[in-house]
Order: sequence, then structure tokens, then C-alpha cells
Amino acid sequence: MRRFVFVGVETAGSSIRAIFPPWRDRLELGDDVSLEGIDVPVDAPPERYRSVVETLLADPAFVGALVTTHKLALYEAAGSLFADLDHFARLCREVSCLAKRDGRLLGWAKDPITAGRSLDDLLGPRYFERSGGDVLCLGAGGAGTAIALCLMTRADHPGRIVLADPAPSRLEAVRRLHRQVGSFIPLECHATSSTGELDRLVAALSPGSVVVNATGMGKDRPGSPISDDARFPEGAVVWELNYRGPLHFLHQARAQAGSRSLRVEDGWRYFIFGWTSVIEEVFQRAIPPAEIELLAADAEFARPRRDSARVAT
Repeated sequence: MRRFVFVGVETAGSSIRAIFPPWRDRLELGDDVSLEGIDVPVDAPPERYRSVVETLLADPAFVGALVTTHKLALYEAAGSLFADLDHFARLCREVSCLAKRDGRLLGWAKDPITAGRSLDDLLGPRYFERSGGDVLCLGAGGAGTAIALCLMTRADHPGRIVLADPAPSRLEAVRRLHRQVGSFIPLECHATSSTGELDRLVAALSPGSVVVNATGMGKDRPGSPISDDARFPEGAVVWELNYRGPLHFLHQARAQAGSRSLRVEDGWRYFIFGWTSVIEEVFQRAIPPAEIELLAADAEFARPRRDSARVAT
């Protein structure tokens, strides 16, 4: 069997377990491909990440992997083990996709691709031109950084990009990206995880802004980055990057959807775009948009029903 690996926190709970077999058949990847999970706890020591990569590199059956929560830590601990890293991996200092070719380990940061496809799908054309809104991204890890990078380089861009994260080093990395790409879009960074401060950042947004929960809270960690008293801006798009778990942030937004004319989305489409972009790279097989929609339909049976409803008013 060829081993396709999923490196996460609690991989047994991911919908990809049930989805991959029908995807494998539709994409004609071969019956000899298996999907296996590797669980690594949040904030594991560097040697754990290096051990995972060394084990995969030494396994002749290993063909590739998708990495979720651990993208930044894996790059930091095991980046030297890769024969080559793509432009986004070096720029964002993260690895979300691994593939082994001719005995060489290659790495990519696919989050910028996933974020771009997801933003286009979520917002449609010329959203910020029409709304004049800002973007507040709660969390500056791998996904948050990728979203910020996409927004910095979009022709249709927000009035300002606001990031909040308790780690000053992550925010400095985003500032560095902002300088490297030469973005003129105003960037604000707030080193905090205080619910009171985050509530104030949400309340200060322009109408029609986009609010993103990229903290992992609600899935990998309990709770929400904001309090129940937070007031979303009128007409906002509220995007929870997770699609399973308690999803407290998602429910907070849904509670205000009617009164504040919110559009509330979970992370299901982000999940679809994330996996398909990695499968494209690992198996060197392009997946055009029409085929992605077929794969999304194939996967619908595994979507957690209680977390998935769209709210648009």
C-alpha cells in the first residue's frame, strides 16, 4: 500500500476518514492508496515533529501528507529535512503539504492557495469594493497568516487588515510578510487573547466587514476567542474556520444573525479546498473547479449536520 498521511491533533474525528475512499475512486488514485492519521498534541516539543518527519522520510510506502494545526511548528523543527520547499513555505515559514518523489522529501505551504480559493468562494467578486469592509482575523497561525497574505495581494482588498494573536512573534512574521510583498493595505496587529480586547476589536469594525476565527478554539481547544457580549458589525460575514467540534464562536455569530444581518459560515468549504489542493500536489493530478464541486457533493454525507447550516439574512 502507498501511505497518504494526515498529521493533526485528533485525526480519528476528521470527516476525511470517510470521505477519502470515494474521492480516491472518483480521482482514480488507485486502490493501493491508504489514508492514515498521525496524532500530535498541541504544543508538542520540537523533537516530536522531527521524529514524525524522519519516520515518514524513511518509510518507502509513504507518498505524501497533509498537516493541519502543526504547520508552523513542523517547519521550525524539521525544515532542514526537506530537499526543497516552495516559495510560500519559505515566505510563511510553514509546511502543510509533504510529498516524497524519487526519495526526496518536498514541502509546500498550501494555505495561501486554500485561503484564496475559500475567500473567492465565500465572498464572490468585488466584495470589498461593494461593502467597504475591513477584515479582522482572530489568530495568526498558519491559516491566519495565509488569509492575511491573500488579502495583502488581492486586487479587491479590504479597507484594513486587523490581526489579533497572543504571540508577538507570529504578528511580527505577518508584518514581515506585509513588507516583503510591498502591500499598501493598512495592517494592524494586536498582541492579545483577552476577550475584552477582542470584543472591542470586533465592535470597531466597519459595516460589512469579515470576521474570521482562525484560533483553533472551538475544536482543538474549548471556548471562543470572544465573549457572548461581543457585537458583530452590521452586515458582516462571520467565518469560523473549523467545521466540527463545539464551535462556540459559530453559535455566538448565529445568535446575532437575524438582528445584525450577518452571513455566518463554517469551515467546511475551507476543508474541501484544503484537502483537494494537497491531493493535487501529492498525486500530481490537477483537480479543476468543476471536479472539486463533484468531490464536494461526494463528501456531503460526512458533513457534521449540527455544525454545517448556512445562515444568511
